[in-house]
Amino acid sequence: MPDVELNFTRDEYADRLAKVRASMEEAGVEMLILSDPSNMAWLTGYDGWSFYVHQCVVVPPSGEPIWYGRSQDANGALRTAYIAEANIIGYPDIYVQSTERHPMDLLASTLADRGWGAKSIGVEMDNYWYSAKAHASLVAGLPNAVFKDTTGLVNWCRAVKSDQELVYMRRAARVAEAMHERIAARIEPGMRKCDLVAEIQDASLRGADGHGGDYPAIVPLLPSGADASAPHLTWDDKPMKRGEATFFEIAGVHRRYHCPLSRTAFLGKPTDTILDAEKAVLEGMDAGLEAAAPGKTCEDVANAFFAVLARHGIVKDNRTGYSIGLSYPPDWGERTMSLRPGDRTELKPGMTFHFMTGLWMKDWGLEITESFVITPGGHECLADVPRGLLVRD
Repeated sequence: MPDVELNFTRDEYADRLAKVRASMEEAGVEMLILSDPSNMAWLTGYDGWSFYVHQCVVVPPSGEPIWYGRSQDANGALRTAYIAEANIIGYPDIYVQSTERHPMDLLASTLADRGWGAKSIGVEMDNYWYSAKAHASLVAGLPNAVFKDTTGLVNWCRAVKSDQELVYMRRAARVAEAMHERIAARIEPGMRKCDLVAEIQDASLRGADGHGGDYPAIVPLLPSGADASAPHLTWDDKPMKRGEATFFEIAGVHRRYHCPLSRTAFLGKPTDTILDAEKAVLEGMDAGLEAAAPGKTCEDVANAFFAVLARHGIVKDNRTGYSIGLSYPPDWGERTMSLRPGDRTELKPGMTFHFMTGLWMKDWGLEITESFVITPGGHECLADVPRGLLVRD
């Protein structure tokens, strides 16, 4: 085995592979091709900013996984994944962003050469990193194979976190606390928003309790005033103004594990509209968290929250949370469970969620959120940051 410093024990990686193979058998596939970088990292340890080119991890019928990617990234696989060098396959640069050939052409011939050309193969049809052309190339190169859509198969295997994963998520929570502490210390009217983001980024990377921070899957989101009606705007270089609410949707990250946490600041005297919304969200959050316990369901949390909003005359027409953990850009969600009516997934100890109680109305927005883990006795909020509106004159 390669001498690599891994984030988890080899036994834990072996357990993950066994769990995936059990899910593969249930799904009726003999092989799996994973292009989601979060799934690649979770299964093998591979960690690199190489997801802008085609890459994947292949789970063959037996033996350890195979890493496949750009040749110049193969050393990254050698240095971060537990995979033996013989199972790290790089393709030459003539395949990179070429109009004449595709990296999956070479992968198809490689799989055929290994005697796997007629297998039932699962692929992640609906994710950000597996293109239509990649799929067409594999289908053309492996005409005797049967392809099945196994989007989410590994994502669901990741749903219940191990003890070590929760260690990393709690460290990420300490980073999130430091980020919000920095916001509270530096925000003021007239400050350029980009300068405040620089402070946030500084705190996020310096980390907390001796543990450094990592880059987030989503950049800081912090629209102000009417712009806060849009949940996914970033920042500009304009001065921050009195009379506006600004929400901060940010995440602490450690070893790729995320702890998102949102809070809202108001410069000047808060409006009644914002104060009323704050009251409703805080009451609703308490109700939702009360329902966050083993044996309950995702929709139980959502329904408890939405019932409080309804009593306050507020309509939120989007989900109110999702599963979180290890992630890469462009999204820190796991793309499995959602806290919304209709999702009857049973909550189990070790599941982790971002309770996204944000409101984005016609001309204002408010975000006060929590990330939590289901525990044997209920739940634990990962971070400890005051929930109330941060007010600065």
